[in-house]
Amino acid sequence: MSSENSRNTATDADVYALMEECAAEASRVARGVRPEQLAGPTPCADWDVRALVNHWVCFTSHGLEHRAHRTPLPEELPKRDFAAEPGWAEAYAAQLDRALAAWAAPAAWEGDVDLGFLAMPAPEVAAVIVKEMAVHGWDVARATGQEFRASAGIAALVLRVAEDHGEMYRQYDGFADPVPVPPDAPDFDRALAATGRDPRHPAA
Repeated sequence: MSSENSRNTATDADVYALMEECAAEASRVARGVRPEQLAGPTPCADWDVRALVNHWVCFTSHGLEHRAHRTPLPEELPKRDFAAEPGWAEAYAAQLDRALAAWAAPAAWEGDVDLGFLAMPAPEVAAVIVKEMAVHGWDVARATGQEFRASAGIAALVLRVAEDHGEMYRQYDGFADPVPVPPDAPDFDRALAATGRDPRHPAA
């Protein structure tokens, strides 16, 4: 998929700024998760909060850094129980900072990133991971009685990515079928609905 075939008109600097903003919000939500909530249900039917947090931490912080460096994610990381480690939320915030530092290098935005099943332009990979950070951040927030505060910029980016890549995600069971929402619904609600989430899902 080439950048010319997407509707992404954001510059690399725009996406990086939204990555920073989204990382700060993800860190805030992570710090709000209480230990007794880890066994609770989430909007992701197959995952409790612990499983969701482990996926979120692995792929939106460690994965984000490895994509910038074009290095494979170590095999042990997806199996790691981050949520069982003392201070995991602070460690997540610190790892997000390392990932942001990696993407601050201009070379990180050049060329393609090999995702294993396809290659994608680096700026689009960055946008896709911001989508993951925001959508799973919303999942964690909903599951733990919090709010994920998505700015207009984040909402627009997540909506664009969800619509552009929805077919691919559904092919790999990453998205459920879209949820109907009113055409005048806010962008972030429309983005969540495009991923198969009900934006009206009650908070815990």
